[in-house]
Formats: sequence, structure tokens, C-alpha cells
Amino acid sequence: MDALNLSEDVSARPAGAHVRYHTSVLAEAEKRVLVWMAQRLPHWVNSDHLSALGLLSMLGVGASFWGARWRPFVGLPLVVVCLALNWFGDSLDGTLARVRNRLRPRYGFYVDHVIDVLGTTFMLVGLAASGFMTPVVALTCLVGFLLVSAETYLATHARGVFRLAFIGFGPTELRVLIAIGALWLLRGATVAPLGTGPWLLFDVGGALAAVGMGAAFAVSALRNTLALYREETVWR
Repeated sequence: MDALNLSEDVSARPAGAHVRYHTSVLAEAEKRVLVWMAQRLPHWVNSDHLSALGLLSMLGVGASFWGARWRPFVGLPLVVVCLALNWFGDSLDGTLARVRNRLRPRYGFYVDHVIDVLGTTFMLVGLAASGFMTPVVALTCLVGFLLVSAETYLATHARGVFRLAFIGFGPTELRVLIAIGALWLLRGATVAPLGTGPWLLFDVGGALAAVGMGAAFAVSALRNTLALYREETVWR
């Protein structure tokens, strides 16, 4: 299928050819805060520094979850700190490049999402090793994340459309929920929703996340398939 021929020389496209849609609940407020911070960062800080911080902090999230198995009152607060650092690095690197007019669209897109895949893997491995989430649920979440990511990247290539949120929920909202969950673990690792259980809190959250990612994948794949079909209909 020519539309999905990934061997195409995409460097021939205009820089930044795809359109970003960020419609999460916190997107507008977040954008204003990020621009404010980018305008005040020291000149020696650049986007690569922030991207590296985003990756290392997600390694820290996974390691902190794992360490919380033995020292929860140390590891779980560290999870929140590392999530905040990840938001700072991962969300600000692109904003800083735009504010300083130092854009590298293809490099930035590629590196950003390699880091996303690695960072999410680090976090879920840490959760699986922590005892706060069963390995099967962690693996299911990882598969769901990779499916959504792959569909998003294919849509960006094939349609020039990059969506960062689904029904108002994006990366920042996800970080907030994980941070709340990590602090909730200080009260106990299990919950009994609707009188069932007890279940591990992060198993319940992971199951809901997997269902949500499955729905996002199905809706987006169907929408983009139909759009491409209409755009490239061959009348015989």
C-alpha cells in the first residue's frame, strides 16, 4: 500500500509537515506555563538537556516503584518527584525549541517518541517488579501503549495528523493519575471497588488504562482508515 510505504524519503516533506492536535483537559493552561518557563530558562539549557532529563526521570520512576517494595515511604514520594521532572523535561523540550526558534522537527519527533517508548517500558517494568502491579497487567498495559503509539505514528506519517489526547486525556493527565496512585499506595496497596476484591490498586488502574488504550486504538484506526479510503478512492 503506497500510503503506508515507510521506505519513502520523508526528508522531502516540508519541515513540521504534520499538524498537532492537543485537546486534553490541561492543554491550554499547560501551554501557557511551558512558554513562561521556556522564556526564563538559562541560555545554556537546551532541548537535548531537557529530553535527557525526561528519559532519566522515567528510569527513576521505574526504579522508585521497584525500591518502594521495601521502602514505600521513600520510593513512592520519589515516584512523584520523578514524574514531575519527567513532565518538566518531556513537555518543555519542544516548547523551548519553538520559543528560541531552534526547531529540528524530524529529529525532535523521533527522539521524543523513542524516549516515550523507553520511558513507559521502564515504568511498567518497575511496577511489575514492585509487587504493586501484577506482571500480566503491566505487560497488557505495555502492549496497549505500543499499539496506540504505533497507530499514532502511522497516522502522522500517512495523514500528517498527530493527536496527543483521547477524549480529553493526554500524557500530563496520565502523570497526575499515576502520582495520585503512588501516594495512595502509602495508605494501602489494595482496593475493593463496588464491594469486590480486594484488588491491587494499580491492577485496577492498569486494567482501566488497557481498556482505554484499546478503545483509543480502535477508534483512531477506524477514523484514519476511513479518512484515507475517502481521500484515495479509485473510481473504476
